[in-house]
Amino acid sequence: MSDDGTGTGEVEGARRAREALEASGVEHRIVVATERASSLAEAARQRGIEPRDIVKSLVVRRGSGDYVFVLVPGDREISWPKLRAHLGVNRLSMPPADKARDATGYERGTITPFGSTTAWPVIADATVPGRTISMGAGAHGTSVTLAADDVVAALGADVVDVTDPA
Repeated sequence: MSDDGTGTGEVEGARRAREALEASGVEHRIVVATERASSLAEAARQRGIEPRDIVKSLVVRRGSGDYVFVLVPGDREISWPKLRAHLGVNRLSMPPADKARDATGYERGTITPFGSTTAWPVIADATVPGRTISMGAGAHGTSVTLAADDVVAALGADVVDVTDPA
């Protein structure tokens, strides 16, 4: 993505995420890394946190043109049977990168429910609340640190056991 034209060097996705976070009233701190991380473990090292404190915003397709965000801690992975049971569906899939971008306006690795071009429902794994987390914030190398409970409240997320240890 390119600079948004404000002269700040902020890319469009990061601008949308920042504006949505500001509008939500959630107390947060945006962090811009000097280098793009090549893995979740590297991103955790750059941020000085444990991988479990990075919460991935995964886009899951539940039907044609129908998606949900699933917030998954870095040390966990989606349990497809648990997620299917919660959503009452037989099939779910991870969309290709271009479909995820079309659904959210964000590139894979930068996705956040904050500022998504469509406000898809959000499911937060039951292990997310009660702590401080770091999430993607709309651009590679940009993250946001905030209270998980505030994220759940601001996004109206369902808190459900939908993951297993990685």
